[in-house]
Amino acid sequence: MANVEPLSVSKDLQKLQKKLSLLIESIQTNSKVVAFMKSPVGQYLDRHPFLTLTLLVFIAMSSIPVGFFLLVLVLTSLAAFVGVILLEGLVFSVGGLSLLCVLCGLGFASFVMSGTLTMSYVVCSGLISYWFSPRPLAQQNPGGDCQLRMKTTGLVQLYKERPAEWKEPELFLQKSLDHSQA
Repeated sequence: MANVEPLSVSKDLQKLQKKLSLLIESIQTNSKVVAFMKSPVGQYLDRHPFLTLTLLVFIAMSSIPVGFFLLVLVLTSLAAFVGVILLEGLVFSVGGLSLLCVLCGLGFASFVMSGTLTMSYVVCSGLISYWFSPRPLAQQNPGGDCQLRMKTTGLVQLYKERPAEWKEPELFLQKSLDHSQA
């Protein structure tokens, strides 16, 4: 039963990988995307993926405040037709300053989030490539036990080969006291 589950999980992951690769391929072959990628801006963003991720996160995060600001703008414009002209100028000024503050905060947050996403990707891909890298049969544990046992044998060997001063802590402390008094 335990042997069946990893196979089904790997088949599910392969299906998901095929779907994602088809989605990416359809996006990359879109004529508008191809035209944008040939433009100077597209080529610059292609050479700077961190900036691209930051820009994408900023656009996604700023869509809600900008939409809310535009809604308030439209509602106050409707109120201006009723005769509240002074209120409209005040709301535009306060709303514009508020939007500026929110967008600056979102710019910083998107920079932090894209940095976090980039570091998470680097760490996770490194761990996955370490865990699932093909190893020669000599390094694999034939007993099926945890691989930590193999790594701890190296630590035991280092422990046995430690300097003589470390084996006898009193001798080590005495030598360090003699050096400090001299």
